[in-house]
Amino acid sequence: MKLAQKEHRSQESELRKDLRDLKVELKEQELANEMMVKNLKMKQDEYITELRNDFERQVQEIEMKYDKKMRMLRDEQDLRRKTEIHEIEERKNGQINTLMKNHEKAFSDIKNYYNDITLNNLALINSLKEQMEEMKRREDRLEKEMADLQLQNKRLIEPLQKAREEVAELQRQLSNYKKDKTLLASTSARLRVTEKELKDLKWEHEVLEQRFCKVQAERDELYTKFTKAIHEVQQKSGFKNLLLERKLLTLSETLEKKEAQLNEILAASNLDPSALSLVTRKLEDVLDSKNSAIKELQYELARVCKAHNDLLRTYEAKLQAFGIPLEELGFKTLETTMAGKKLGQGPAGLVSVPT
Repeated sequence: MKLAQKEHRSQESELRKDLRDLKVELKEQELANEMMVKNLKMKQDEYITELRNDFERQVQEIEMKYDKKMRMLRDEQDLRRKTEIHEIEERKNGQINTLMKNHEKAFSDIKNYYNDITLNNLALINSLKEQMEEMKRREDRLEKEMADLQLQNKRLIEPLQKAREEVAELQRQLSNYKKDKTLLASTSARLRVTEKELKDLKWEHEVLEQRFCKVQAERDELYTKFTKAIHEVQQKSGFKNLLLERKLLTLSETLEKKEAQLNEILAASNLDPSALSLVTRKLEDVLDSKNSAIKELQYELARVCKAHNDLLRTYEAKLQAFGIPLEELGFKTLETTMAGKKLGQGPAGLVSVPT
């Protein structure tokens, strides 16, 4: 029993020792697991941070890309708005020219109308004068017949029936004479009214002739001003077009040289991708500003050419309206071809940044 008890105690001590070892090992494993969990969490946080930075960089690049597209779209819409405003002004000028032509046509129509009325009134006056002379002759003839009948009535005594018949006939003629006299009075009144209308028409005719002379003087003055203005506009527009074309050519040559130098510099510098993208974006901004300046210059050149051609067409229309042939100008009108380009198209001289 003592030996068994001793052995049992030794086994119990060994088991307690093994239990302590197991607890220590378990504690070490727990600490190792905690360290591993902490390391995994740190790695996960680093990975999430890298992902967040990458996504933020992508978001910034996307925002910069769409900001650039928005600026380009805004520039195109501004150019389109300017083009539409210019077209509206052209339509307005066309409507003004149409109204002026309609006014001149109406003036000529009313002039012809009053001339026709004057001629018709003169013809009516002549016819009424002839009718009045005819009435006077008829009245004189009737008065002579009345006097003859009265003499015959006093001098002759005929049968009563024949006298009554003659009296009835004379009364009938007298009633016709009164009717003719009334008609003559109304005709005289109409003649006076017609003469008054003729005087009014003559006065209106004189007023229209004075206005016509005034319009002729204004036409001659406009012809002189148009001739002087067309000379000045041709000189100014030709000089301005030459300056703009030379300036545009100089800018295009400068941009081509700068682009070649930039390609050589980028090929020789061996920059890293991030620095190269930064330089590329800056150059894109600079070139965008230069391209906008080229667009403005080409738009200004097209607008000047368009205004020049519109002025020439308006001038030729005015000369045709006044009946002046184009051969009497003393010079030949020259239309520019730059205005034929559409303002919404991109200029051929624009450049892009090499990637």
